[in-house]
Amino acid sequence: MNDPGGFLPRRTARQPDLPAPAPLPRSLAGNPSLPYPAIGTELAELRLQIPGVRGSVLGGVDGLRITHDVPEELDPDDLAAVAAATFGLGRQVSLRLGQGEFCQSTVRNQAGYFAVYAVGAEALLCVVGQDAINVARLHLHAPPVAERLAKLLAQV
Repeated sequence: MNDPGGFLPRRTARQPDLPAPAPLPRSLAGNPSLPYPAIGTELAELRLQIPGVRGSVLGGVDGLRITHDVPEELDPDDLAAVAAATFGLGRQVSLRLGQGEFCQSTVRNQAGYFAVYAVGAEALLCVVGQDAINVARLHLHAPPVAERLAKLLAQV
């Protein structure tokens, strides 16, 4: 999901006042974008347990990627930004209708699905699925994954 028009913002430089990230464990050498093994395991399990899931991204409600499990052809930074925009719209709908906090939103496209789940108050789990995905199964498995991710993020 590259952005050929250049419409989505890009992080171009590391903030100088932030500490350097800790080195990654050797066990994650295959996917260096997964800094915490338990979080990476949750994302990978979601992809493996639900046929049709192409990948997932864990991002902040600010649109910045935390970590991901997506193939190279998908841009995890773009997905995190789109998830945050989806969250913003879903939150406004929730507030206007008086139906409580945002929980999840699903967008169906011609060739697949994009689902966003709340992970606590500060993070989002977005899942990209093929058109053949069993959406009911996704909605059954993803919320418990989001709950476990919220607990793992609270420990970090």
